[in-house]
Amino acid sequence: MTATIPATHSGSPAAPAPGSTNGPAGTGAKARRSRRPAGSIRRLGPHARPRKNIVLTIVMALFVIYSFVPLVWLIVNATKTQGDLYSTFGLGFGHSFALWDNIVDTFTYKDGIFVHWFGNTLLYVVVGAGGATLLATLAGYGLAKYAFRGRRAVFAVVIGAIAVPGTALAVPTFLLFSQVGLTNTPWAVILPSLISPFGLYLVWTFAVDAVPTEVLEAARVDGSSEIRTFFTISLRLLMPGIVTVMLFAIVATWNNYFLPLIMLSDPTWYPLTVGLSQWSAQATGAGAQPIFNLVITGSLLTIVPIVVAFLFLQRYWQSGLAAGSVKS
Repeated sequence: MTATIPATHSGSPAAPAPGSTNGPAGTGAKARRSRRPAGSIRRLGPHARPRKNIVLTIVMALFVIYSFVPLVWLIVNATKTQGDLYSTFGLGFGHSFALWDNIVDTFTYKDGIFVHWFGNTLLYVVVGAGGATLLATLAGYGLAKYAFRGRRAVFAVVIGAIAVPGTALAVPTFLLFSQVGLTNTPWAVILPSLISPFGLYLVWTFAVDAVPTEVLEAARVDGSSEIRTFFTISLRLLMPGIVTVMLFAIVATWNNYFLPLIMLSDPTWYPLTVGLSQWSAQATGAGAQPIFNLVITGSLLTIVPIVVAFLFLQRYWQSGLAAGSVKS
């Protein structure tokens, strides 16, 4: 007996072709696409270019121009002679390229007083900024990892000290130092530079997450002392934050002007900021001797160590800014 296969009626729907969206599978795909929420974000492909915001681009361009035009002016005018500074356009080069001559004259003017001021500035930065970084690191780490009475009061004092500008404390500091005979000495500049409430606050907030409490407890269980734990474990974890505080302290001490101006009267102890200001003041009054070409060249030489410090410590600083951005 032979089995017969029933024929397909002509009115029944045909099987959908591969890749077609007219069949039930295609209808389901359409339904799934139509059920996408209205506010969902469509993911861009790997080669898709992000949209540009014209307003933000213009604002960023204005900030770049505002930041770089003074630097370009300083570099260009450091190549001019004293006469070309008055007779040529500010952002254009002079009739002669006198950069090397200006550098030599800057270092040799008045028996090399510029070199002496440079050494004074290095002294204030190494002792003042270095000491401020060390004290801020120790204090911030202690406040972040140790519980004691009065901790909230200390926090309030630190926040209040950040809000007080340094210029408001300059005159009281001068009166205090004059009573103990510290004015017109390097200590009049170094001692106030050792206090950095902002640096302490940065280390405090950074140490809370950078140094896990579990690591400290494990070190204590292994018999490590607190000092050994700090220098062998915590210090390495705090390095990005320490470098950030160090950069802020270096820049603040290097650019310090008002405090040395009122504390020091002997030119042999001047930093570069006050010394260059005195050179600029020679252009006024009776018997004026303008040396603006040396002032501009000295200002250019002054910013070189800061740029070198930022380039050298940049990798530590970038890691410090990125710390805590990824949650484990």
